[in-house]
Amino acid sequence: MMTLDDIHKAAFNLKPVARHTDLIRAPRLFPDAEVHLKTENLQLTGSFKLRGAYNKIAMLGEEERRRGVVACSAGNHSQGVALAAQRAGIDALICIPEGAPISKVEATRSYGATVELVPGVYDDAYERALQIARETGRTMIHPFDDEAVMAGQGTIALEILNDLPDVDTVVVPVGGGGLISGIAFAIKGLKPSCRVIGVQADGAASMVEAMRTHQRKALERVSTIADGIAVKMPGELTFEYCSRYVDDFVSVSDDETASAILALMERQKLVAEGAGAVAVAAAMSGKIDLAGHKTVLLVSGGNIDVTILSRVISRGLMMQGRQVKLEIEVYDRPKQLARVSALVAQLGANVVSVEHDRNDDSIDLQHCLLRIGLETRDRTHVAQIIEAIRNDLGYRCVEL
Repeated sequence: MMTLDDIHKAAFNLKPVARHTDLIRAPRLFPDAEVHLKTENLQLTGSFKLRGAYNKIAMLGEEERRRGVVACSAGNHSQGVALAAQRAGIDALICIPEGAPISKVEATRSYGATVELVPGVYDDAYERALQIARETGRTMIHPFDDEAVMAGQGTIALEILNDLPDVDTVVVPVGGGGLISGIAFAIKGLKPSCRVIGVQADGAASMVEAMRTHQRKALERVSTIADGIAVKMPGELTFEYCSRYVDDFVSVSDDETASAILALMERQKLVAEGAGAVAVAAAMSGKIDLAGHKTVLLVSGGNIDVTILSRVISRGLMMQGRQVKLEIEVYDRPKQLARVSALVAQLGANVVSVEHDRNDDSIDLQHCLLRIGLETRDRTHVAQIIEAIRNDLGYRCVEL
């Protein structure tokens, strides 16, 4: 079993490389509660994963160092292992599914690791990494189901308790469970009264299901924008630690996660990836009791692929009612668009797109459809615009 001494040793091992990341108060996100953000998205590789990988590699013997290490990851773990191995002067081979974002592949290579792109998905890359470990004697650096890795992640708890001794709730993203296992073990050992709550994505809630049924079982599929925590089955060790030390688990939707990513950017000037934002999403959506508590939300990573960032922002704007698309049935005659535009402008919204369709077979020959994209203030503003179009202009209007 892991001990508190293991976590303190990990903190010593990490001193040359890992940042003691800031704990930032977030009144603009949560004006009615005392909430702090633990900014692991500002860690050296953009994620907490460096901690566990570096601690594991720091504990290798001379023969293990000579043989090198192998790991499997589609993202943050690969970068953590690559940097840790580079700092330790150890050869690293990382197996990455061939469909992984190019930016993450190149980031891993930039830290000096050899990358092998494996056809298929994560499970295929994992099996290939195990095969390499068997054939070459390289040490497999597991992304979560390893107590040395957990101890490295547990150093985050030491920093939280040092910076905010009277914290009483810590909320942590959960994939395979290595991060929350290390944090929960350390917190319950040093401050048992502090709640530890895990957050998963609805589309990859493997630990939530494991806690509900009291057994590990692989999900048939996972689907979420929080790709960093899209794990089909929790680890064997992490399941045991979570069962003993974590107080509760909740899950959030992709829409809630997108809204949290946008809020972090706008109000806190922090970039978070999907997995990094789920703790904030859970708090923003009211799934965690914040009233009367001193709460820390862990922003676990910021390595979001820029190719999907704009889509995530658009989804977040729609969730907050700041972008909307309306379908309006109008008479097919001049000045109808002008009437709609004038009303929208009068109500303080901005038209950003217009589509005119007179061929839709759901309407009669005297009418056509206007589909307009608007920038709006919030959901109340959207409802006000729809009501005005219906009542003042007499048009059928629905939100798409």
